[in-house]
Amino acid sequence: MLDRFKGFWQGVMLAPFVRLFIRLGVSPDAVTFVGTLGVCAGALVFFPQGHLLTGVLVITAFVFSDLIDGQMARETGRSTKFGAFWDSTLDRIGDGAIFGGLVLYFAGPGDFYLYACLSLYCLVMGSVTSYARARAESLGMDAKGGIAERADRLVAILVMTGLGAIFDLPILMYLTLWVLAFANTYTVVFRVRKVHAQAVLDAAL
Repeated sequence: MLDRFKGFWQGVMLAPFVRLFIRLGVSPDAVTFVGTLGVCAGALVFFPQGHLLTGVLVITAFVFSDLIDGQMARETGRSTKFGAFWDSTLDRIGDGAIFGGLVLYFAGPGDFYLYACLSLYCLVMGSVTSYARARAESLGMDAKGGIAERADRLVAILVMTGLGAIFDLPILMYLTLWVLAFANTYTVVFRVRKVHAQAVLDAAL
């Protein structure tokens, strides 16, 4: 759903940063790496201390690197298979840090065992949704689809965590975690069933 806004951000809002980094000779892979470090720091330093809004702001500042590096690679003609692999691999690390940070928050200052478990569930199932698609494609099958793409999941949890911190309404974060847990579960089941149908059809041919 949110992919439709990529063109706006890459072509308008982030274009000055793209041009600046290219002039400075910064590689897209370096931008990806630094962006992931920033996301991990925001999630694993501030969330466990209960500084949810600060963590969200730091993560948001660095998460845009995911758009900048791809645009840099296209404009410089440096798109490579390793770059795609590097980007996807570090995406998983950043996603894990965000939900891992929430696990630590609920295990610490948030003091809510149920939501620590739910955050952990979202962390695992979010990774499985990506793995299911990647594994299917490596076998020559299609596992696209579902109701919660990566960008949707990240925007939802970051926005609701930030708003919950600003207005002292933690229920916004609680509800978002339940929605994401359902969406991730549905997406995994959807992709497994889709691949199973293709495998059955291939076996019958």
